Amino acid sequence: MHKALLAVSLLACVPAWAQSVALQGMMGNRALLIVNGSAPKPVAPGDTHQGVKVVSTSGDQAVVEIDGRRKTLRVGEAPASVGGSGAAPSGSKIVLTVGTGGHFHSEGSINGRATFFMVDTGATSIGIGASEADRLGLDYKSGQPVRLGTANGVTMGWRVMLGTVRIRDVEVRNVEAVVSQQPMPYILLGNSFLNRFQMRRENDQMVLERRY
Repeated sequence: MHKALLAVSLLACVPAWAQSVALQGMMGNRALLIVNGSAPKPVAPGDTHQGVKVVSTSGDQAVVEIDGRRKTLRVGEAPASVGGSGAAPSGSKIVLTVGTGGHFHSEGSINGRATFFMVDTGATSIGIGASEADRLGLDYKSGQPVRLGTANGVTMGWRVMLGTVRIRDVEVRNVEAVVSQQPMPYILLGNSFLNRFQMRRENDQMVLERRY
């Protein structure tokens, strides 16, 4: 996975909705912020982008202020929650907006480690490349060995169970995944996760509502 895609997500409660903020990286002393899935925006200390103020930056971390509260974000951290007095997010609905090429992407986390997903309704399970699985600290070689058919032929993989998969403010436990030896630009969000939701398409949005 390209490092530029690795995001640290910060979920903040604001009046009327949950706002998703991600620290994608640093550009000099400016923090590269992704707010609600928008394109990365370099924000200098003292400046504000869509309600998120960058207080200071240092190395691979930034101190941000949202609704009067401060939080230190570091590259590679799991999503955290800060924010104001609005209602807490319900944790049952995910809304994704279509991106370039007609695909749906989202920042999120696996077992508390930040990562980046692409929705793939044709995939049986969540699909992870071995290099990204290593970064996430997955002990995938202790999983069940499987043979995977790809466009380049048959390759080796491992079937594993993920403790938690989180998208925005929604977390699902015990989700099957397959780790492939071949590199992958994204983690594929397959049906082992998607089948936990009622899924519908509304114009340029995909809406996932949790099944109970």
